Amino acid sequence: MLHYAGFTRKLGDVDSGSTVMDYLPAERSRGITIQSAAITFGWRDAQVHLIDTPGHVDFTVEVERAMRVLDGAVAIIDAVA
Repeated sequence: MLHYAGFTRKLGDVDSGSTVMDYLPAERSRGITIQSAAITFGWRDAQVHLIDTPGHVDFTVEVERAMRVLDGAVAIIDAVA
């Protein structure tokens, strides 16, 4: 999303550790999201607030904490793994 919105020059890749939202060394080395991260970017005529939350069950509390501040949400789930 960030790349197609013009926020980044190239696509990030989890396996190579080049994602924007997963910035902690442990996240980059393990290829997973551990800590929630938020970013705002423009998409056409709208402003998008993207929140990347962990998908692993061990980090459920982190997801719940991020969801408490939302007024609404759209879930995008990638089940490639």
